[in-house]
Amino acid sequence: MEKTLEVKDLCKTYITNKRQNNVLKNVNFTVEKGEMVAIMGPSGSGKSTLLYTVSGMDNATSGEVLFDGRNIASMRGSELANLRLDEMGFIFQQMYMLKNLSVLDNILLPAIHSKRNTLSRREKLEEGQNLMRRLGIIDIADNDINEVSGGQLQRACICRSMINKPKMIFADEPTGALNRTSSEEVMEELTKLNRDGTTVMLVTHDARVAAKCSRVLFIVDGNIKGEYHLDKYTSSSEMRDRERSINNWLMEMGW
Repeated sequence: MEKTLEVKDLCKTYITNKRQNNVLKNVNFTVEKGEMVAIMGPSGSGKSTLLYTVSGMDNATSGEVLFDGRNIASMRGSELANLRLDEMGFIFQQMYMLKNLSVLDNILLPAIHSKRNTLSRREKLEEGQNLMRRLGIIDIADNDINEVSGGQLQRACICRSMINKPKMIFADEPTGALNRTSSEEVMEELTKLNRDGTTVMLVTHDARVAAKCSRVLFIVDGNIKGEYHLDKYTSSSEMRDRERSINNWLMEMGW
């Protein structure tokens, strides 16, 4: 299988008050093209740090992070910024959007700033509108971000993450600020994107979210202690059994 992400002996160390804090310790794993992978673990285990480091949002202390065969751990400056802009998509628990722009204009921002996206302004606008239709939020295109619900805003964030047709989406607790109904709607959209071929890696503490992934990595104290494989998610009728199997595995792992 073709590898989208390959992580080799990754370490991340912070120095706080002259004390060394080893947040990630010799982490190794791969993500194949088209996979949907969840990262789970206790609070403070290094989940978000791992996501930020392998996506180039934070610098590695040592080790290699190969994204589509290129070592992003050695990239600096504009090269890394352009890679994140053009080939990666990001979704966060807090839905960072500019308050002085409409929902649609927020979605279009990455496309406007991308040098690789050669579509005309009108074509980019049509692409943004098409994504909003696909996720069922075209009716809020001209709204301010404070005029829509959290679930609608997170779906807009998914549109923004997809506007440059990324090879991989990184999501940090994408449903953490949502109620159960909105959470399920957002995860349904992410699984649809994954079925269409987009590779997804997300951090979550929720077994229902992880149950829609094909693999779960369990991290404790900066080390990956185990991984759990599932078949590709295809139907909501599978959810109860998938969630139960993950919860049983998490108990075995000591969570």
